[in-house]
Amino acid sequence: MLEGLLINALALAVLMALLARAAAKIGDVSFIDAVWGAAMAVLAVSAWAQVAEKGPRASLIAAMAAIWGARLGWHLYTRWRAHGEDVRYARMLGKARKAGKYGAAAAQVFAVQAVLLYLTCLPAQLGVLAAGAAPIGPLAMAGGALWLIGFAFETIGDAQLTRFRADPASKGKVLDTGLWRYTRHPNYFGDACVWWGIWLAAAEAGLPVALASLVGPVFLTFTLTRWSGKPLLEKGLVQRRPDYADYVRRTSGFIPWPPKR
Repeated sequence: MLEGLLINALALAVLMALLARAAAKIGDVSFIDAVWGAAMAVLAVSAWAQVAEKGPRASLIAAMAAIWGARLGWHLYTRWRAHGEDVRYARMLGKARKAGKYGAAAAQVFAVQAVLLYLTCLPAQLGVLAAGAAPIGPLAMAGGALWLIGFAFETIGDAQLTRFRADPASKGKVLDTGLWRYTRHPNYFGDACVWWGIWLAAAEAGLPVALASLVGPVFLTFTLTRWSGKPLLEKGLVQRRPDYADYVRRTSGFIPWPPKR
């Protein structure tokens, strides 16, 4: 199992070094958001490829991570291609650009993201490597059900937001219909459900795997709700859209819930 983790770490380091060089060349690191999901899909598939006897549980965990990562990676890549550099990264690396040190700053961004996404993906990596030929048990089935809920939430939520943004009549307005009526961040809620589901499936391998991989869903949930996800995004929305403060008052911030009157 340790050998598999080391192989994945080395492969990820090489991939991120190449991408950091590409980012420095084009002067834009914001495609890192697309890499976040896609690289985790690669890590899960790499772990699955290293398992000698690929049982149902190993294949289930690898598939859950790969499908999630491929969808999210493609969604964020197409968004980056359509809209260009993310303003968050433009502000973050503005000084480095002016000082002519963008390459070093880009390398730092990709190095940090490599460590964080590797830790977040531990449930998929350890779950696959520890499963071997094991069948799918009750915990893995519960994890699969939670994954389905999360995948549906983020897929539908992203589709609704894409349609809303594409409508010229929506400019300056707040999306408060569909899933966005019940939570301000159905995509973030979906992400959390997906990785808690993968962790549940991995935990069926035993307590050591469950504890070692717990950092993944805990860190992801913290990031989405307390760090660079919801707080950072909403700070800008409150400033740019006058109706957003009222939307915040009546709509759940994360877990779906009927809106307040």
